[in-house]
Amino acid sequence: MADEVTLLDFWPSMFGMRCRVALAEKGVVYEYKEEDLWNKGELLLQMNPVHKKIPVLIRNGKPVCESLIIVEYIDETWSHKAPLLPSDPYERARARSWADFIDKKFFNLGMNVVMTKGEELEAVKKELIQSLKLLENELGDKPFFGGKNFGFLDISFIGFYCRFYSYEKCANFSIEAECPKLIAWGKRCMEKDSVSKSLPDPQKVYGFVLELKKAVGIE
Repeated sequence: MADEVTLLDFWPSMFGMRCRVALAEKGVVYEYKEEDLWNKGELLLQMNPVHKKIPVLIRNGKPVCESLIIVEYIDETWSHKAPLLPSDPYERARARSWADFIDKKFFNLGMNVVMTKGEELEAVKKELIQSLKLLENELGDKPFFGGKNFGFLDISFIGFYCRFYSYEKCANFSIEAECPKLIAWGKRCMEKDSVSKSLPDPQKVYGFVLELKKAVGIE
């Protein structure tokens, strides 16, 4: 009997994009259900009663929540395909550590850049660029964060690539000028069908960001 797999998601979510890319990498057939985060559906509230947020992966009626946990679950469940996490324990821990940095530090800086204006924006932009440089340094001269193969840390960060345009437009700077290797990495990732078919157009994302700014009174 085939697995019944459903992903509850919201199209601009970088966290949902991780799950989409991981599922595509593993060749998993699933049903995609778009959620309205301002009017959350009954299934979402039932499957994630604690945090009430997307993404949620439902496999045969059983929910898995939190995007990084979902990616690891996908990796372990469909293990017949190439692994996403490194096999070496230290490299695996290192990839998880950087993914944690992306979630707890980089995500907030990115949100601050698009939702801030005036003098405060310059300070936040500087912090964001510093974080991008840290990630670029971790990438080094490797094609992907894990080396030759696209893997867990690439999946953890690639959803933010379609937000780069929004960061640049909102804060008036060039990420390519600051971090050329990171942009080359993003373009390399976009050559993969699993990524290009999972990420929305950056200009569409920017349109969503502008609507969000307007909704909270930031023009």
